[in-house]
Amino acid sequence: MLMPKRVKYRKPHSQPRIKGMAKKGATIAFGEFALKALEPKWVTARQIEACRVTIGRHLKKGGKLWIRIFPDKAVTKHPAETRMGKGKGAPDHWVCVVKPGRILFEIGGVGGDVARGAFVNASYKLPIKTQIVAREEF
Repeated sequence: MLMPKRVKYRKPHSQPRIKGMAKKGATIAFGEFALKALEPKWVTARQIEACRVTIGRHLKKGGKLWIRIFPDKAVTKHPAETRMGKGKGAPDHWVCVVKPGRILFEIGGVGGDVARGAFVNASYKLPIKTQIVAREEF
């Protein structure tokens, strides 16, 4: 699964709200078709991996996949049946902060129907509403 090799701080402060639209990563950079987020949410490393496996199975050996998000935020959690207090819990899993308009995945080298099928299957694995977009040809 995706996670940083090393981080400056083991337990980051949590941001309670994800406000505004995505400023970076909002345009298609590599492929012809992309999956774009329409809602703000944390996407976990497990969900990204599930999407990667699903898209890879749908593409078989054709096409190329780019993952445009990376889980770089640690989420801490106390063990089960632990009383309140005693400080902050240990890092439990990694998430990526996704804002509306962010490109999550890109596919290149395949037809539109194949890309659409792969992205529809991948969108079922995500906790947010998504949209399939295509690159505008000039």
